[in-house]
Amino acid sequence: MSTDEFKPLILLVDDAPENLAVLSGVLEDTYKIKVATSGARGLRICEGSPLPDIILLDVMMPEMDGLEVCRRLKSDSRTRDIPVIFVTAMSDAQDEAHGLAVGAVDYITKPISPAVVRQRVRVHLELKRARQALERLGRHYQSYISVEVASSIQRGEVPSGLISRKRPLTVLFVDIVGFTNFTDRVHPAMMTELLNGYFEAMSEVVSRHHGTLDKFIGDACMVVFGDPATQGVEQDAISAVRAALDMLAVVPSLQHDWMAISGGEPLRLHIGIASGPCIVGNFGSKRQITYTALGATVNLASRLENVAAPDTLLIAEETYELVQRHFLCQPQPPIQVKGIERLLNTHIVTDAVGDP
Repeated sequence: MSTDEFKPLILLVDDAPENLAVLSGVLEDTYKIKVATSGARGLRICEGSPLPDIILLDVMMPEMDGLEVCRRLKSDSRTRDIPVIFVTAMSDAQDEAHGLAVGAVDYITKPISPAVVRQRVRVHLELKRARQALERLGRHYQSYISVEVASSIQRGEVPSGLISRKRPLTVLFVDIVGFTNFTDRVHPAMMTELLNGYFEAMSEVVSRHHGTLDKFIGDACMVVFGDPATQGVEQDAISAVRAALDMLAVVPSLQHDWMAISGGEPLRLHIGIASGPCIVGNFGSKRQITYTALGATVNLASRLENVAAPDTLLIAEETYELVQRHFLCQPQPPIQVKGIERLLNTHIVTDAVGDP
């Protein structure tokens, strides 16, 4: 295999053949070179494959100048990330500012200095590789947090540092009936495939109803409605209940594979929901933090999930008050749960009664 295959590809665009010859002579020992004698030809080259790693572009060309070529490159999703360096005799500061404004990353004036050309090209190729590495790393780490939280971080809506705030949330916990006893009987690879398929189905339901998948805890999922984005306290609670009903509704589609691997044991769920104030924010240490919700409402939702009958959605009184107009609910006898001294009024949700 030729070492040229590993060399970055540079596209040189200039209407003067002598300028192309000079630039090629400066760069061809280190890079692969393609040349174009017009802006239109340069754009056609960029329609093919492989794409250039960097483009050196003249500004003053007939028919289509370099500024327009750069604009078109930056408007195309295939080529917008290719660094463009203008190489031109136009040395006025205003001309340079205009070039940078249309998307160029640098500006080299003619007559060129070979050392400057080589250095600028090397620096921008290194910056491009570093940016691509950061993007790959970001995509990898992003899979460890919810899409909603990741998007909020990118928009600057989630503060950095170990800080928190109080917000009204509806919290949903769901887990699999008898999962702990079941794990010892199944091969780890089959268990991984089965559980990931289940989590994927649950995650799709959560996303459809605008929830935030806070975390997986073994076979359990904790989902919050109302952070980082809220639809309003009542609508967040309605969305949580609708999501829970859809989780129960999706179980039959998973049942065949589940029973084949489990030895005939059906997939069944416990679900609990509670609404109320929570502390939301970054918790942990300087070495590692997690963005999550804490507080009595979270604990209550977890306790209700623990005591819910199989294939049953059990909601707290506070949630019932928010959603009662939209769902058929059966009141339950007051219950006592671990960690909460007072008796709790709860309801089982059996069905929806119309659009929210």
